[in-house]
Amino acid sequence: MKYDAIGIGYDTTRRADPRIAERIFALLEPGPEGRYLDVACGTGNYTHCLHALGLEVVGIDQSATMLEAARAKYPDIAWQLADVEALPFADATFAGAICTQAIHHFPDLERAFREIGRVLTKGRLALFTSTRDQMRSYWLNIYFPDALARAIDQLPSDQRLRAALDQARFQVVTTEPWFVPDDPIDLFLYSGKHNPTLYLDERVRKGISTFANLADASEIESGLDRLKVDIASGEISRVTRDHESALGDYQFVVARKAS
Repeated sequence: MKYDAIGIGYDTTRRADPRIAERIFALLEPGPEGRYLDVACGTGNYTHCLHALGLEVVGIDQSATMLEAARAKYPDIAWQLADVEALPFADATFAGAICTQAIHHFPDLERAFREIGRVLTKGRLALFTSTRDQMRSYWLNIYFPDALARAIDQLPSDQRLRAALDQARFQVVTTEPWFVPDDPIDLFLYSGKHNPTLYLDERVRKGISTFANLADASEIESGLDRLKVDIASGEISRVTRDHESALGDYQFVVARKAS
């Protein structure tokens, strides 16, 4: 699997940002009891953060490599190799669910949401993702246009996302933009928004699926060459300024299971 390859060394650059985890926790509005499901949990960093905040969380992922790392780090959390489109749990097992930056990897979004809905009671589903319009505003498009175009195409449109949730009998409660801070901890795709030199580090790129899976080696090489020139000349300041956007860089989408 492609995420088995990314999983090797993933934790070098991909660590949970507690600000994101705390916001997910608040948006879930968890009760005093109940288990929660982390869908496509990866190496379990956000699962662990939510566990530390007081949630009983079960993490699932399709990547054995990712889960092996999760089990080694956090043995007190339940981890299970599973496909989101065929969850190995009984109906109404969980009080809520989260999914961070993974819905664009689901082949059948509607089926995935139906399965998540099936294993929930009347709890909430909290997603952390990005929109196509947000991604079109990333200054990375200037340097890696083909890779970003593929990433944008891979991401479900707002209309498709809402339709898939609706078909799975979820009602959207709220959407909330999130802006990359000056001091990002989780080095995902747009983490270098304020620090372009991050992308010069091969370790950072290896932990980002857009670079690891969607970018041609020639485009990465030429894009990095141009980026280095613009950083050295100061031109990058104009590029980043021209791509400022009020849309946010990512978003939280919160939905609740309809009765």
